[in-house]
Amino acid sequence: MAGLYHAPVMQELMKQFAKLPGVGPKTAQRLAFFILSLPRDEVRAFSESLVNAKETMTLCPICFSLTDITPCQVCRDETRERQTICVVEETADVFSIERARDYRGLYHVLHGSISPMEGRQPENLKIKELFSRLEGEGAGGVREVILATNPDVEGETTALYLARMLKPLGIKATRIAHGIPVGSNLEHADAATLAQALEGRRVM
Repeated sequence: MAGLYHAPVMQELMKQFAKLPGVGPKTAQRLAFFILSLPRDEVRAFSESLVNAKETMTLCPICFSLTDITPCQVCRDETRERQTICVVEETADVFSIERARDYRGLYHVLHGSISPMEGRQPENLKIKELFSRLEGEGAGGVREVILATNPDVEGETTALYLARMLKPLGIKATRIAHGIPVGSNLEHADAATLAQALEGRRVM
């Protein structure tokens, strides 16, 4: 912060916290002071959990969700409905939809959305992998793909792009509907709202 002096090690800690989404200079400073107020063993446990998560978590080779086992828990669950795949932007969206407890199909994580302004083209996402997966399921395997990208400009662009690509395959493409405000993210929606959105999905 301007006008305040912090030791170089403190400045570095604040700099690292400021890299987190939604964290500005003031919050970064507050987090840095909080960490320094903790006992040494708690700080060590915190840092070790970060490194352990980074070294342990990987992408599921099927749905590309972050997981500590491969395939992930959802993909290996034989009780899931394999005729339906819900396409989301990030792994956090998988957890959000699972929290609603109304969806029992499979997932596919794109790792982003189409945004030419930010340099994200279809080839930068896991779209090719989605269609390789659909073709690999065999004729009549997947009957519906739910397009659960975020209801913002990039999410809508991505959903329309996927719907056009799915049409020649004869696979029904549906879009989540009611309850998700335009411009918001699935990660921030409550379970009841997500359940309503899935229930009210529409054909594209």
